[in-house]
Amino acid sequence: MSREALVSALRESVKESSRLRRQNRELVAAVGEPVAIVGMACRFPGGVVSPEGLWDLVFSGGDGVSGFPVDRGWDLGRLFDSDPGGVGRSAAREGGFVHDVAEFDAEFFGISPREALAMDPQQRLMLEAAWEAFERAGFDPLSLRGSRTGVFAGVLSHEYELVLEGSDDVGGQRLVGNLGSVLSGRVSFVLGLEGPALTVDTACSSALVALHLAVQALRRGECGLALAGGVTVMARPTSFVEFTRQGGLAADGRCKSFSAAADGTGWSEGVGVLVVERLSDALAGGRRVLAVVRGSAVNQDGASNGLTAPNGLSQQRVIRAALADAGLGPGDVDVVEAHGTGTRLGDPIEAQALLATYGQGRPVGRPLWLGSVKSNIGHTQAAAGAASVIKLVEALRHGVLPKTLYVDEPSPFVDWSSGAVSLLADSVVWERGDRPRRAGVSSFGISGTNAHLILEEPPAIEPVDRGAPHPGPVALVLSARSAQALHDQAGQLLPLLRDGVTQPLDLAHALVTTRAAFEHRAVVAGDRDALVDGLTALATGDTGPDVVGGVAEEPGSVVFVFPGQGSQWVGMARELWEQSAVFAERMAECEVALSPFVGWSLRDRVFGGDAWDRV
Repeated sequence: MSREALVSALRESVKESSRLRRQNRELVAAVGEPVAIVGMACRFPGGVVSPEGLWDLVFSGGDGVSGFPVDRGWDLGRLFDSDPGGVGRSAAREGGFVHDVAEFDAEFFGISPREALAMDPQQRLMLEAAWEAFERAGFDPLSLRGSRTGVFAGVLSHEYELVLEGSDDVGGQRLVGNLGSVLSGRVSFVLGLEGPALTVDTACSSALVALHLAVQALRRGECGLALAGGVTVMARPTSFVEFTRQGGLAADGRCKSFSAAADGTGWSEGVGVLVVERLSDALAGGRRVLAVVRGSAVNQDGASNGLTAPNGLSQQRVIRAALADAGLGPGDVDVVEAHGTGTRLGDPIEAQALLATYGQGRPVGRPLWLGSVKSNIGHTQAAAGAASVIKLVEALRHGVLPKTLYVDEPSPFVDWSSGAVSLLADSVVWERGDRPRRAGVSSFGISGTNAHLILEEPPAIEPVDRGAPHPGPVALVLSARSAQALHDQAGQLLPLLRDGVTQPLDLAHALVTTRAAFEHRAVVAGDRDALVDGLTALATGDTGPDVVGGVAEEPGSVVFVFPGQGSQWVGMARELWEQSAVFAERMAECEVALSPFVGWSLRDRVFGGDAWDRV
């Protein structure tokens, strides 16, 4: 080999080595890249229909547990049999229920009435929550068709199929309507999503395991966006009956997490979903980051002291694995949202695992705070992990760790002196310090599958100076699949403007960029007062001077026609030029384009104030 050939080969070798090192760094970075939570939606007991509603309930110390539903065909007389040995008896007369779970707008999703009747209500709730979560994340759900968006859904109950036994009204829809795999697959089908679609059943840890899998899929590049969460609807009272027989159901249906008063779990239901994407993608896309998943881990109890009994050592291991995945130590976490079911067996085991991990080597005066949303809404089973995450995201936003109910006296079965862990018997201000605020989330399944997640507050982003609020009129564009839905939407938007929650221009922008366009439409225009009046009228089905509505019969595009004649006046567009930065930029571009052909300034003509000879 000649000298020149040898030198050339060495150069190529160095280049290839550099390329491989760079690729390796990128792969290592991708494996540990934080994942952003950019959207959330939920339905939980206590009339909770949004993350904000869950926060209002939790922050106020509210209790969402209520009486049993009367529209599910349950024999409540038999269920509440006073005989302790009665067959089919529930020790509790209350639980956490989503009382309007039977309501479903099948037509909105293009589903026939027969198919809707055959669908497990869990599929219906997941569809509704998925649509809303994408909208709240800033995505028009219909715009995601054909995208590599994943769906990771947790579920454990499959009782609705039993409710349908003997029914001739569902045709051949019963099988598909009740398959667990269709829970995630139907969301992907309806929205046209082409990323992974997995239904996860690890019992009560399902939602958190689903989120863990979504994080892993994003880091591996299997999808660019993902929906993760869980849902439970109790179509039959089986869980109440079975836990009564096992002696594990609280008499009043409430979870008294880590309390001396704990006497069993309290069953409930609901749905919670999160929209997640890689943090770098979220920041590049300009999306609002609600929180960051720094790390997560999943493991199994293995051969422990019982199939359904918790394993404290496995819980310690999953916590340490999640911290390692996040690159953090126990002292870097401020609070843990615990599984905390309120059982005399499970809570002490979980508390001791937290004391042995997070409770050791902490800075003086900075104990780990411990709480559980189950004290407010009960144990939502497959949705429990999602409820915990949503609560913590809202706590980060408000800077408060809300109190956990029913912990006036901590459990005597826990050695609280063995580590620095404090129960949130009262609300605590979650202060910002010299590092990001962080929280752990735990979920444990009855089958032995454990999950732990590390959440972190979003990175600080310099606020965009938008100047003074837009003073001029704006147009709100509303659309829906039916006239009644259009009126309902106006009613939902009304408080946002009336109570000053958002600026008219921001709301107008969101409506045309993050919402799908349907055939029933209305435009409400004017300043804030006119918008409030217009939305008020539209919400009641009326019209007003600032409201225009109609039905788009045929799909098409908007066309602007300029016939070259009409009324003009001196100074026309002056006010729009002053108030709209976008309009001003376009007019400036027109001025530059015109300048080689005319001997006058476009801006001077508009702002000159005097009549001028037309050229």
